[in-house]
Amino acid sequence: MKILFTGGGSGGHFYPIIAIAEELRRIAKEERILDPQLYFMSTDKYNARALYDQDIIFKRAFAGKRRRYKSILNVLDLVKTGTGIVQAVWEVFKIYPDVVFGKGGYASFPALIAAKIFGIPVIIHESDSSPGRVNVWAARFARRIAISYPEAAKYFPEEKVALTGNPIRKGIMPIRQEGAFEFLRLDRDVPVILFLGGSQGSQKINEVLIDALPELVENFQVIHQTGKKNFQEVTSTASVILEKSPYKNRYKPFDYLNDLGMQMASSAASLAVSRAGSSIFEIALWGLPSIIIPIPEEISHDQLKNAFNYARTGSCIVIEENNLSHNILVSEIERLMKNLELRQRMSVQAKEFSKPDAAEKISREIMAIALSHEK
Repeated sequence: MKILFTGGGSGGHFYPIIAIAEELRRIAKEERILDPQLYFMSTDKYNARALYDQDIIFKRAFAGKRRRYKSILNVLDLVKTGTGIVQAVWEVFKIYPDVVFGKGGYASFPALIAAKIFGIPVIIHESDSSPGRVNVWAARFARRIAISYPEAAKYFPEEKVALTGNPIRKGIMPIRQEGAFEFLRLDRDVPVILFLGGSQGSQKINEVLIDALPELVENFQVIHQTGKKNFQEVTSTASVILEKSPYKNRYKPFDYLNDLGMQMASSAASLAVSRAGSSIFEIALWGLPSIIIPIPEEISHDQLKNAFNYARTGSCIVIEENNLSHNILVSEIERLMKNLELRQRMSVQAKEFSKPDAAEKISREIMAIALSHEK
């Protein structure tokens, strides 16, 4: 059994693929099926260690973005995509997978074109409330379409759609870690706020948090994932701002939280502050009340819709970036932290929104199609 994964170059595309790979191997072992051969085709490896750990073979295919505005880069990227399609057709022919699983994004286009040419069954997954252009196009010939938000269903053929949720890796599944406070050197008597700007970090959230730190650390401990490229600047600025604060040790910055770090941080936190990407599904799975700050619509049309659709469940509050200031952020954090009943309701709604079996559902459908294609 051969399965080819493909998706764009972001954590929101990549890590659900890793979650599905984990689950495919678990199911194969449990049901005593021959271990599947797994491949990943994209513009880059994104996380080479994660691919290695799951024994996933990487195949490169160039791809270019299609911008919504006039630019010479559109012409150059068209050439790049054409080259990528030739690469993908050749590599897919050599592998000849039983199923191609597309996670969306421009980087998935060459592999999906190749699958269409060879008549290989395709399953796609859409993480956002409104789908990207590649997934809308691929839906025409995909066998099955998995979605994370019910609002996305209207964009696809009804008979193909299944609301599965977003696949989450086992390593960050909610496990109450008894040693979380000790591991992170936290005081058990002071509430913890977890700031997540995505795996790359968010400069805007970082800037507003830095301004808010002197007030926040008076009442809370702050775990802050800065993003690797931002870590040095953020920590240097924070050390100056908090130099005379008696509570400076309450600020805990990390460039990136690995699986264990994320488990520990989510176990200790009472509230999360995050962007509106795939981290929403992790926060929901942890049952954490949250403040969601979407990327502005002119930059990402997905995040604003994701944020407000999640807010409608009662799981979070939304602060749009145009309205974001350190005063508003501090005020909203204090309002939520003073209202235990509200946070408990938000936690219940978050858990109801989450679908911890998403990876299993998608993996079983992939496996069923792959086994039928082998015959």
